[in-house]
Amino acid sequence: MSFTVVIPARYASSRLPGKPLAEIAGKPMVQHVYERALESRASRVVVATDDERIRSACERFGANVVLTSPDHASGTDRLEEVARKLGFEADHRVVNVQGDEPLIPPALINQVADNLERYPDAAIATLCERIHDVDHVFNPNVVKVVFDHQGMAHYFSRAPIPWARDRWQDSNPLAGADISLPDGVGYFRHIGIYGYRASVLGQFVNWAPAPTEKVESLEQLRALYNGALIHVDVATEKPPAGVDTEADLERIRAWLDSGRG
Repeated sequence: MSFTVVIPARYASSRLPGKPLAEIAGKPMVQHVYERALESRASRVVVATDDERIRSACERFGANVVLTSPDHASGTDRLEEVARKLGFEADHRVVNVQGDEPLIPPALINQVADNLERYPDAAIATLCERIHDVDHVFNPNVVKVVFDHQGMAHYFSRAPIPWARDRWQDSNPLAGADISLPDGVGYFRHIGIYGYRASVLGQFVNWAPAPTEKVESLEQLRALYNGALIHVDVATEKPPAGVDTEADLERIRAWLDSGRG
């Protein structure tokens, strides 16, 4: 079965305006993402943007571009518009690759798409990686995920889950207590790459934000709240960090200029 990669690319960014067009090794960042996606097994790669500057830049390097509404509240809404405009069938797989991931391994794109095919009950597929540093478990900017033996997600949270009651009950991590991870249980960081069935995108945009989503500020909780199954797999490769800040941008520029990318 074929699948499509959609790369949402917004010009507006509170921390790094114009981020998709930031030059890295002689190319706009979104071009690096596009070229990585072309290395996957996707039958089609599309950039979804609400900005004419990004569309023009993408068309110059030969990308397929869909111009979307500037009023979308989330990237998922933008994906749904693309799926609708391109007339995807209900079971067509759509992989969302963020436009600020210029080093995304193509293998991870394939992994998400393959898992949607392998687990027909899953509406959405995503990835995670093992956490070994206890500081990351207690960092609210690191999203944790708990899933069952088949990989179906129970919950995503910014809080430390699962909570090690016997080990941490007398500890206050915010006070710098000496804490460590318990043995015999894994802690996993969610990686923000998603694969969707096109039919689920149509449902998602009609669901109201879930109470858990609003309090955690995690959009994927809306799917769980409405009974959609999310399959989570451990990433086959460690994904490099994306670009959120100017420092991130300089780090990736140095990496690619060194010839390691």
